[in-house]
Amino acid sequence: MDPTVYGAGIWGHILRDQLVVSEDEFWDCVLDGRLPNRGAPEVPKETLPADLVYMLIHRVGLAEETVAAMAKEDALARLHQYWIEGT
Repeated sequence: MDPTVYGAGIWGHILRDQLVVSEDEFWDCVLDGRLPNRGAPEVPKETLPADLVYMLIHRVGLAEETVAAMAKEDALARLHQYWIEGT
């Protein structure tokens, strides 16, 4: 077997079956550091600390959907309201 054909076959196998990327995606990653899309969800710009989320849901009594939609400042203000007014 000609080693140049074997090399190209292995290269294609590695890209397609092991790395699951196109050749363009591979070189974009190697040369520019752009990671291929793996379907991971985007990281939100700002997330709420877990203990704040827990307090809002279990102490204040807010729904998870409500808390998930809150900005950090709003979440803190709502928790402060609960501590001061009890509501």
